[in-house]
Amino acid sequence: MQYRRLGKSGLQLSALSFGAWVTFGKQVGRSLARDLLAMAHDHGVNFFDNAETYNHGVAETLMGDVLADLRFPRDSYCVSSKVYFGAAENPLPTQRGLSRKHVIEACHQALQRLRVEHLDLYFCHRLDPDTPIEETVGAMDTLVRQGKVLYWGTSEWPAEAIIEAHRIARENHMFAPTMEQPQYNLLHRERVEQEYAPLYDAYGMGTTIWSPLASGLLTGKYNDGVPSDTRLAQPGYEWLREAILEQGGDRIEKVRRLAPIASDLGVSMAQFAVAWCLVNPHVSTVMLGASKLDQLKHNLEALDVLPRLDAQVMKRIERALA
Repeated sequence: MQYRRLGKSGLQLSALSFGAWVTFGKQVGRSLARDLLAMAHDHGVNFFDNAETYNHGVAETLMGDVLADLRFPRDSYCVSSKVYFGAAENPLPTQRGLSRKHVIEACHQALQRLRVEHLDLYFCHRLDPDTPIEETVGAMDTLVRQGKVLYWGTSEWPAEAIIEAHRIARENHMFAPTMEQPQYNLLHRERVEQEYAPLYDAYGMGTTIWSPLASGLLTGKYNDGVPSDTRLAQPGYEWLREAILEQGGDRIEKVRRLAPIASDLGVSMAQFAVAWCLVNPHVSTVMLGASKLDQLKHNLEALDVLPRLDAQVMKRIERALA
């Protein structure tokens, strides 16, 4: 395993991490979750990502139970939660958003579900148009000072809102966001590479990127439809299937053009796509999701592919995506 600093902070995260989105509590039950986390930890993964809204809190409860069962030393791993959407199926106004009330109460609930005394990373899952940024920054600052959160950050916030959060924190001597959690992959690049470009040097922001495989699209398994045992075929995720597959055939055509490059390297499309994300020095960690042990093991081997992505290969990739 390789380890990278989370932006300018002193925290070192494994280059590959493990997330519970979509899978935990749906495709993945307790026994499999235990095996997946054990395999990830055995391979040097030290960051496990979660959120209040994942399966309405069930994903956090499942992860917390498994972590307690595995008895990893608490100082050997980091765990996260995210706040905004709420854990309730039909949340009341006070059960969602980024108000001081919900941010602090959601943190306490996440601590209980994950069975830990502090969250290593805590993300504002989206920007809340109904809450002043200064209120959210203040709430996060309170949690950090109480020792309940070690590093706080944002997820899919516009760059200008992140800059505003840093301004507020600086002027009021508060803790500023350390990291962003954006989508980043071969088919979704603009925000990380362009919009956030000023944030890395100016504020030392790190990134914990999600969907390196574009929800499986970059594996090539959806080139000819949606197999029944895949994530996009799961009940309740019709919205994800529409978002991934109904954005035009151009995306699948790009995947087909990338396939020969992976083939020439002697690697799978999944390993190729994950390794490509790690070429970007502003990526602190790439979050993997898996519903099978062999799938996780296979994707963890993407680190072996990274040295092969030299300048010539990167040029081929750019031509294929053009």
